[in-house]
Amino acid sequence: MVPELYWGIPAHGFFVALGVAVAAVVFVAECRRRDALREESLVAVTGALVGGAIGMRLSSLAETLDPLESWLFGARSVLGGLLGAYVGVLVAKRIIGYRERTGDLFAPAVALGMAVGRVGCLLTEAPGRPTRLPWGIHAPGTVPQCPGCAAGVAMHPSFVYEILFQLTAFVTLWWLRDRITTPGELFTLYVGAYAVFRFLVEFTRANDTVWLDLTRPQWFLLPGLVLVAMRLSIGWRRGYYEGVLRRKVAV
Repeated sequence: MVPELYWGIPAHGFFVALGVAVAAVVFVAECRRRDALREESLVAVTGALVGGAIGMRLSSLAETLDPLESWLFGARSVLGGLLGAYVGVLVAKRIIGYRERTGDLFAPAVALGMAVGRVGCLLTEAPGRPTRLPWGIHAPGTVPQCPGCAAGVAMHPSFVYEILFQLTAFVTLWWLRDRITTPGELFTLYVGAYAVFRFLVEFTRANDTVWLDLTRPQWFLLPGLVLVAMRLSIGWRRGYYEGVLRRKVAV
């Protein structure tokens, strides 16, 4: 584990900040490519940043039940941050009366930013549950909330799984951005893929189970998975993804 980098810089905070910066660069580049770099889109980014910061802290309240601790230190819930960012964008656009969809601009940026930010989690947090798989990793017993670390057993590198997923998602979204032309569908596909992945990868994470051997994030995701499945089925019936399928057949 590497809790600090050079000059005492916190590793987790550094990579989260770097991930936000990388996402901002990709977002601006995509806005320029689509000729959408306007004041309204920058307001949407501001709403995402503010909403994400608030969402991460509020979501940690469900775990600590301590409002002060959650606000000061509870800034590690990615799911809460994503939900907060989404709500923040909606609120910001509503305030300025901006009606165009911006999710497709965010999707590749979020995926790459998440890949970078998760490096901080890999360096500082409990890796995952014990495993006998050959790629299991060990971590020092000093890692907080990590019984597997103290026991010296090999554990799932759950954050490596997520980094690989996000990098794959970024490449796929980058390839699909001109093939899916219906506004909002690129973002919907990313949200759906990440929701399914996150639900499954939770079985390798070190999070505590709360009911029926499922973790809090999994219970948080279950209603969203139903909604995403319904939304994707509607898109499939309406032919939103036919352009991708036709291109694949042509090849």
